[in-house]
Amino acid sequence: MGVVLACDLGGTSFRAGLVDPSGKLLAQAVTTSPLAVAGGGRSEIEPEAWWSCLLEVVGQLAFREPALFGSVTAIAICGVTRTQVLLGPTGLPLRPAMTWNDVRAGDMAADLAHRHAGQHREAGQLNAFHPLARLAWLGVHEPDVFAQIAHVLDPKDYLNARLTGRAASDAISLARLLAAASPEGGAGLLAATGVPAHLVPPILDPCDQVGIVLDGLPEPLSRVRGVPVFCCSNDSWAAVVGLGALQAGFAYNISGTTEVLGVMGDKSASTEGLLTVDWGGLMQLGGPSLNGADTVPWLLSLLGQASSDPATSLSAVMATERQAQPLLFLPYLQGERVPYWDPALRGAFIGLGRQHGAADLAWAVLEGIGFLNREVLQRAEMALGWAARCIRFGGGAALNPLWCQIKADICRRPVEVGAAREPGVIGAAAVAWTGLGRFASLTEAQERMVRIASRFEPDPARALVYDRLFDLFGRSGAALAPVSRQLAALSFDARATGGPVAGN
Repeated sequence: MGVVLACDLGGTSFRAGLVDPSGKLLAQAVTTSPLAVAGGGRSEIEPEAWWSCLLEVVGQLAFREPALFGSVTAIAICGVTRTQVLLGPTGLPLRPAMTWNDVRAGDMAADLAHRHAGQHREAGQLNAFHPLARLAWLGVHEPDVFAQIAHVLDPKDYLNARLTGRAASDAISLARLLAAASPEGGAGLLAATGVPAHLVPPILDPCDQVGIVLDGLPEPLSRVRGVPVFCCSNDSWAAVVGLGALQAGFAYNISGTTEVLGVMGDKSASTEGLLTVDWGGLMQLGGPSLNGADTVPWLLSLLGQASSDPATSLSAVMATERQAQPLLFLPYLQGERVPYWDPALRGAFIGLGRQHGAADLAWAVLEGIGFLNREVLQRAEMALGWAARCIRFGGGAALNPLWCQIKADICRRPVEVGAAREPGVIGAAAVAWTGLGRFASLTEAQERMVRIASRFEPDPARALVYDRLFDLFGRSGAALAPVSRQLAALSFDARATGGPVAGN
């Protein structure tokens, strides 16, 4: 029968598994993803660190399950997007990758958006996280590097290139760069900003084969030489497949290091703040936010409750008494992408009184992220003209039944949690099995490989309370946004207060 090697390169962890055609995860391995070097708006990771992670997890699988590993028939890797790996003419990285958190191109993006407003549709999407803005920033600040760029890849594409010797990507992962390259009014936005079109690599379908594993790779990859490697796509798309939500009428929510939410439709629609991406014949309306389940460890550390088991610690905190007057939490701890695209937004607890304790803060954090979910969902549904039938929920937060219920109550939609704890791995496996011809389509792969473990119905009484809080959440965010931007600017003058400065 054989198995496929499916990998999910996430922001917090790098996961891999050996998966059979039924969707059963027969063996799995995990390691910590590399930390970004950050500061002053910079966020960078050496691509070689991802290759080391791949070797580590594959080594774990081969050591623990040598016979099973010997039956690997294909490889598929999904991974983080909005991260640029820049390859030179020799196929080697020219510099560290600019990750999803890098905001140095913010001013460049604003200038480009202003200059090209009304001339190209993609100009309205330009922001600090856009690949075109980052490339333009490199052209100004690192011209020697910029002049040598042969291809711009996502991290999973870089790993595929290391495995096969071929640079390629998919239209979902590189949607924004491809949109900028499309001609409008006689010229694409790439050409108009001086970015060569050849930087865009060959584009494949996620189920297309990039190549086969090369000879001469280190152990244990040498044991899978000649095995086909499929293109796959970004981690959000793969997790949606792994949740069985790549179907018109479904919403999805992936909550891990970041928060990703969208609605799947069979017709294109657009609205302010959300991304419209063709996900292989189905249109996704939504996108990635910066603040998700990873907010919980931050909160626990703030409360002096940090532990190696955040889920248990959170449950203990929330089991204590909650005050009648709720708090609001604006979850913008790292700025925000969807739906605001503002790196200067900052978080806040609103309504604090002396009576409030740890439980109130914890509830507010979970609810605040739920309110952000509702904002994205509401915008998408209004643009589409219909309500999603349910929200398929995956990622670390989906393991918490209380958080599942909170999301259902806030969004007023049923929340369904998949049986697979690693939907990204299962989604990548579905790509591999479809690419091998085991399934006629990803639709069939989802039907055969995905199972739902639990469903949470919205509670009408709690939903009414959350309606009122959601209104206050939106008004609070709008009122405090100008203050956030001023505080973000003032942070560079911290020495003036006379206190110690972080990092010194």
